[in-house]
Amino acid sequence: MTNKKTLACLALTLGVSLTAGVAPVAAQELVVKIGHVGPLTGNIAHLGKDNENGVRLALEEYQAKGLSIGGKKIKFELVAEDDQADPKTGNIVAQRLVDAGVKGVVGHLNSGTSIPASRIYDDAGIPMVSPSSTNPKLTQQGFAYVFRTMTNDIQQGAVLGKYAVGRLGKKVSIIDDRTAYGQGLADEVEKGVKAAGGTVSAREFTTNQSTDFMAILTKVKTQNPDVVIYTGMDAQGGPMLKQMRALGIGAKFMTGDGGCTLDFIKLAGDAMSDKAYCSQAGLPLDQLADKTFRDRYKKRFGIEVQVYAPYAYDAASALIEAMKAANSVEPAKYLPALKKVAFKGAGGDVAFDDKGDVKAGAVTVYQFKAGQWESLK
Repeated sequence: MTNKKTLACLALTLGVSLTAGVAPVAAQELVVKIGHVGPLTGNIAHLGKDNENGVRLALEEYQAKGLSIGGKKIKFELVAEDDQADPKTGNIVAQRLVDAGVKGVVGHLNSGTSIPASRIYDDAGIPMVSPSSTNPKLTQQGFAYVFRTMTNDIQQGAVLGKYAVGRLGKKVSIIDDRTAYGQGLADEVEKGVKAAGGTVSAREFTTNQSTDFMAILTKVKTQNPDVVIYTGMDAQGGPMLKQMRALGIGAKFMTGDGGCTLDFIKLAGDAMSDKAYCSQAGLPLDQLADKTFRDRYKKRFGIEVQVYAPYAYDAASALIEAMKAANSVEPAKYLPALKKVAFKGAGGDVAFDDKGDVKAGAVTVYQFKAGQWESLK
């Protein structure tokens, strides 16, 4: 009897002790990988990092809200890849993200890498939202899983061409960098110039790795243009403007969104004047729909927004909002919701048309004044 009582007491004591040591079971945590691809090395790494920062800020802010989907607490993990702005590398890292099991991708930065990589994501059934690839071909391929939060080059080229002819001069020379972005935008600019009643006096091209533009600019100089428009990135645009002035070309200079950056101003140096203009797909930073975005970005990363970060933030937000609406992080399940998202993002209203293009795309023209790009339109 004594042994039975002792055992019963011991069992009771152990049961109480064990029960007291068990904490309430927390909601199951689900790690959701979101990929980002952009150039993180090379001469436009600053733009790739700007995009990555925009995605990271979005994931961190949604994470801080304690998001739950499908009854599970969500933990976002950013998987960042460097495509070096190179199409072959872009395809390699795209497949790497697919193999890593990402549930969505923000990227790529360049049209030249986004267009070939988009097939890889579409074949794998993983949504891709580019915040900065503007070549129309990206969304003209008919891929169900491909979107963008940035205005395309058809819109931007028309604005550049019309502004150049209407405000700066009717004789226009165009130079592009032979990338999908640069050549695509140049084609649309040429259409815009001609539609506005101007003439294209020269159509030249370089590469996105060149540093010496003297031969091309010497040809351009013989045409005596009113305006020179360069469609490429800031790493070439800034030095090109400097070499233009060294050759005594006094024409006004315009560039697209790839050159509408702080780094362009630094690279052009003393060649910058009020005869320099650029266009930006999207609203001016001081007119962003989210008035606190720039401050939050600077507080988090210690630097100013370069160009595309608000649209990278919106691209990541679109993926997450679709997951929330579908109550699932699985791409096949949240894709229908992604096609229907409608929310006010950092850069403006985010909603997609049937091709995956953002519906409310804006284009702004800037002029260099008082040491910075100042919006005109």
